[in-house]
Order: sequence, then C-alpha cells, then structure tokens
Amino acid sequence: MKIEILGTGCLKCNLLEATAKAAAEKLGVAYEIDHIKDINEIMKRGVMMTPALSVNGKVVFTGRVPKESEIHTLLAGLA
Repeated sequence: MKIEILGTGCLKCNLLEATAKAAAEKLGVAYEIDHIKDINEIMKRGVMMTPALSVNGKVVFTGRVPKESEIHTLLAGLA
C-alpha cells in the first residue's frame, strides 16, 4: 500500500504523517509512506488545501488531519 502525505512540511502535515503511520502499523499492513512537499506536484494532483492524504494514488482527505480511526477504517477497506 502506498501512502502519500501532500503538504509543505507544516505542523499539520507532519501530524498527518504520524497519524497515518500509526494507523497502518496498527492494521499490520505492508505500506510505503512518502511526504510530497513540492507545491507544483501537490497542485498537479488537484489538491488546493493541505494537508492531504493519498492512498494508492487516490487523494482521500484534504484540508484537515483525520482521526487515526478514520484512516484505519479507510486503510482496512483497501487492505
């Protein structure tokens, strides 16, 4: 599973990365996580508000840090 954090590295972006890692670890799935900080790449993906979370190439959350339980539920549905 490929998880990407889309954001410039602000506090919320870093929190989203930590939350996504925690959810994936608890689920026990194999995952790869990347933090995309290039604003041009973020905009190419149609994201206008950060932070954003992308899973397997699809943007699933934008403009907020979802709860760990929300990310866990999402990842469980894709595993």
